[in-house]
Amino acid sequence: MIHPSAIVSPLAQIGNQVRIGPFCVVGAHVELGDECVLHSHVVLEGRSKFGRGNEFFPFAAIGGKSQDLKYSGEPTFLEVGDHNVFRENCTVHRGSQECLPTRLGSHNLLLCYSHVAHDCQLGNHIILSNSVGLAGHIVVEDYVIMSGLAAAHQFCRLGAHSIIGGLSKIVQDVAPFTIVDGNPASTRGLNLVGLQRRGFAEDDIRALKSAYKKLFLKKEGNLANAISSLKATHAADTPQVARLIHFIENSERGVTR
Repeated sequence: MIHPSAIVSPLAQIGNQVRIGPFCVVGAHVELGDECVLHSHVVLEGRSKFGRGNEFFPFAAIGGKSQDLKYSGEPTFLEVGDHNVFRENCTVHRGSQECLPTRLGSHNLLLCYSHVAHDCQLGNHIILSNSVGLAGHIVVEDYVIMSGLAAAHQFCRLGAHSIIGGLSKIVQDVAPFTIVDGNPASTRGLNLVGLQRRGFAEDDIRALKSAYKKLFLKKEGNLANAISSLKATHAADTPQVARLIHFIENSERGVTR
């Protein structure tokens, strides 16, 4: 189902039951999986591969070339999973080098004017609210929510199940399971509502609360010492706290506190 006004390259690979609305443009190297929907005025370009059931709203521009000034025109890639929603005017760019595609997983929601820059790696079930900006090389883990007009610096990592408040400025990694807000951003608490909605056990939430007190409430303390103290407790035996410790120990930019 391709509208007569749409421009679809004969070299594009189009799956079954795809709907392409009026005034859309689909480039030569695009691969569209089954049941994707392009409502109208959508541009898909570059070496971009999309899975099943993705939905694109008007003026979404997906698969454009990197804005990195070092990019010299070599083939680069975008890989997108299944059942993602790209709302009006959002943009996602391909990688800046051939060896590392920009990647989005599945079941993500990118709201109006949100931007995912080159080389970003996004997991699953992520929400980027209106006008969120992700600079290059950012890793966003599963179930992250970024509120409107928040922005993240290059090479930051946003940990799983974290939530970032509106207008926040992220310049360091965001620990999993936390709430971060402000400009400059600081960690305000655990994302308790999100964890409860996603079915985390009460014992695991209690362990995370214990870990949070040691790692974040005494912000003037040494984080390495706090982690050593935490590892000596029973809380560190839970998978969630172990994940939190591993994330902090492997942070290259430092963790937002």
